[in-house]
Amino acid sequence: MYYYEPAPFVTSYGSSMVWTGISFILAIIGGILIYVLFLKPDKKEENKFLAWLKDFLNFDKLLIEMLLKVTYIMCAIFITLFSFNLISVSFLSFLFFLIFGNLAARLIYEALLMFIMICKNTAEIKKNTEGLKTKNTNSKKES
Repeated sequence: MYYYEPAPFVTSYGSSMVWTGISFILAIIGGILIYVLFLKPDKKEENKFLAWLKDFLNFDKLLIEMLLKVTYIMCAIFITLFSFNLISVSFLSFLFFLIFGNLAARLIYEALLMFIMICKNTAEIKKNTEGLKTKNTNSKKES
């Protein structure tokens, strides 16, 4: 009889499928635990780190605005420096890439930041109208 040994990719594929299943189950359990322990809306945190963690996990503070600003600056510097590489090819291509490259990058990042600003303004309007609703219900109860 011949001894058949499975190919290495078959055994690695099987073990990765097992790890995928375990990861999925642990993610479900961890998500439920984090929600119960940290994300309850009525729970106030006294510890500064836990309060920050609650804000972070609830997406109350958006990090993408800061990241977009930093990546825009890096992108603008790259476009400007790369455009100097085009001087040897053509001065017109250098000017075109320098001006329109930075302009295109600026427009793209402004559009992305505009969506974030709309989100922040909508959240602020919601917060302000919730305050008005509670004032109106309290004044109706007193009448």
